[in-house]
Amino acid sequence: MSVVVAIKPSARKRNAKVGTIVLEEGSRREFADREAAERWAADLSTGDGHVWIAAAHPEDGGEVDCYLLSRATNAKLEAAYDKRRRRLREEGSTQRSLDGA
Repeated sequence: MSVVVAIKPSARKRNAKVGTIVLEEGSRREFADREAAERWAADLSTGDGHVWIAAAHPEDGGEVDCYLLSRATNAKLEAAYDKRRRRLREEGSTQRSLDGA
């Protein structure tokens, strides 16, 4: 039984190796089994953006068994958010809702 994996845009954007694969081979890959697909994802994640295999939802209705995913983030925005959280913690301030409560 083979496993068909569709590459989601988040994986392509986050991992340069995945982007090259999509460009050269398309956005679907077929593997002998799920373990082989997961080894492929682990190899792609080495030294680049983390990607992983997730099962497709049964009601997706597509012709794929799994997806190659990543969390597409904006590292600069995340860093700014983390910096602000650290600053607030250091100041000992407490968070309040917008209405002041």
